[in-house]
Amino acid sequence: MIRNALLLSPVIMLAACSDEVDPDNTAGDATDLEVATTDGEAEAMAAKFPSLEFADLDLGAKIVGPQGPEVKQRLANEVGAFADITSYVACPSGMEECDPNTAPEGTIYTYVHIVFPGEDSDPSTGSGAGADSSFVESATGFRMTSPAHGFTGDAGYSKLEAIAAVNEAVDVIITCVDGGLSWTVNAGDGGNQWEQAEPLTFFWQSTLPPEGPAEAYMIEANDTFATGPGPYPKMKSGVTNACTASSTDGS
Repeated sequence: MIRNALLLSPVIMLAACSDEVDPDNTAGDATDLEVATTDGEAEAMAAKFPSLEFADLDLGAKIVGPQGPEVKQRLANEVGAFADITSYVACPSGMEECDPNTAPEGTIYTYVHIVFPGEDSDPSTGSGAGADSSFVESATGFRMTSPAHGFTGDAGYSKLEAIAAVNEAVDVIITCVDGGLSWTVNAGDGGNQWEQAEPLTFFWQSTLPPEGPAEAYMIEANDTFATGPGPYPKMKSGVTNACTASSTDGS
């Protein structure tokens, strides 16, 4: 059973990627997780690592699979759909074709996931003409439910989209949970939330190309969890995952 503890469970991250809790950080505009007031919040602060800005990425061509360069799916549970998700995998800038079969050794693949709580307002994709769940009033996290094979340690989100969806106080905390990545959306004060049909782009980078779609992604919305597919890399012996520190996948 998927429980709320999934997004809050203890995490292990490379020491070089960790931020120490600053007891002197008492700035009035700090978000809830920038000033630790409980042991749990201190743990979350220590585990988070710096995130990259999606707008700063300079990506090359996308991998073209059976469904084209982008895969449009939905994140759902037994009640219904709670999000639409558009995913793609891109090669580095300068590559006009992104084909793992011919890509040079050392190619870094960027996995991009655009998540729309509820639905994406496109009647031809994802949930169709509308979400078959209740209206999403609050989405608080997006995460992987499987290990991030080949994860380089670089991940982030669209800070511009986060501000547009919530406000300037929004803070997205990126941590590792059970070998996969978790983005916790902390809306801060003000009452506004990441909610219905507000796109938010998340990304992570891997040394491994996707093997195909897998049920490896999840959203927390309206105090429940919903899962669905997206491009996902196959485990390869000897390839490291930054979420598991110095160990290799499968160890």
